[in-house]
Amino acid sequence: MTATERVDLELAFVLHGRAYRETSQLLDILTRDHGRISMVARGMRRPKAGLRAILQPFQPLSLSWFGRADGLMTLRTAEPSGPPISLHDAALMAGFYVNELVLRFLHRGDPHPGLFTAYADTIGRLTTSNRPELPLRRFELKLLAEVGYGLNLDRDAASGEPLDPAGRYEYVVERGPVRAAASSDVEAVYGGADLLAIGLGDLTEGRHLQSARRLLRNILDHHLGGKPLRTREVYTALKRQ
Repeated sequence: MTATERVDLELAFVLHGRAYRETSQLLDILTRDHGRISMVARGMRRPKAGLRAILQPFQPLSLSWFGRADGLMTLRTAEPSGPPISLHDAALMAGFYVNELVLRFLHRGDPHPGLFTAYADTIGRLTTSNRPELPLRRFELKLLAEVGYGLNLDRDAASGEPLDPAGRYEYVVERGPVRAAASSDVEAVYGGADLLAIGLGDLTEGRHLQSARRLLRNILDHHLGGKPLRTREVYTALKRQ
């Protein structure tokens, strides 16, 4: 028989919520020490439910819950753990994109305290940055490293030699960069200086940032098995309007 687990005042963020039964909400939560979990917030959809305004995406929270470790948790209490966060326009879409990445890549119950810190930092930066792509690319790099898909961005995967900043490389997913042949698809080729900058997180130069976007999109799509990200589709549709 599985013992009942009780957790008190765990730092957390709501990733996603949906209706559950008549008056409750089923929440996907990112926590610092327990990873991604699902829990029921009972009565949250009632008209006078006080938790409705608190249990929103991107808000830093402190949650307490109980339940069986192999089942669905039940929320006991929720309170803010920091100032409220407000995202708008492109930053809001970027936040939903980050949430979808976490939901797609993290297994339930697999703690990643470092990723939790990176998530909180990214959401905070989205509130002030006029270039949301910068914190997004850095979060993508951190996410891949945390879940075991870290990138080789400093050595030739074939020779083991350090990357030549003046060289041209094709990035082979799950191996790393190899010298590009003359026949290589230009969309799969990156400058050595760009790869080195991406590895250092130095994305302030436009050329490095563009290369990071192209590289990380290809790698994320590979690990997602070609299944599209909903937030990316929505953002593309909005740009067409």
